Amino acid sequence: MTDELVGAFARLIPQLSSSNPAPGAGELQEMVDSAASIVLMARDRSGTLVGSLTLALFRVPTGLRAWIEDVVVDESARGAGAGEALVNAAVARAAAAGARTVDLTSRPSREAANRLYVRLGFELRTTNVYRYSSEP
Repeated sequence: MTDELVGAFARLIPQLSSSNPAPGAGELQEMVDSAASIVLMARDRSGTLVGSLTLALFRVPTGLRAWIEDVVVDESARGAGAGEALVNAAVARAAAAGARTVDLTSRPSREAANRLYVRLGFELRTTNVYRYSSEP
């Protein structure tokens, strides 16, 4: 855990979600230590952390599942390949772990991200996504 990582998430997460705060050092350490999550980061040519993706791997009765969550690339670095590199790395890690499929969700308003996912071979599924929230 480094101050650089904490600072990168403090900068990146507000670009992804206005309703969730960026994780602090404790939460990031928990993610990094978890066997179920793999945190991938992207750097630009100058070495600055400009992107993040979390790959969740978990076993269910029908097999090993892989799920990509919270993909974000800094506004200043979008279009330079960081998102593609992150997704490709996550897909490769999932395959190496034995997952046959990788799932993700993306808001329709994130048009560039959705085009990227299709270009990388993801297919839109016809499914219902339900969410239960304990918050009022």
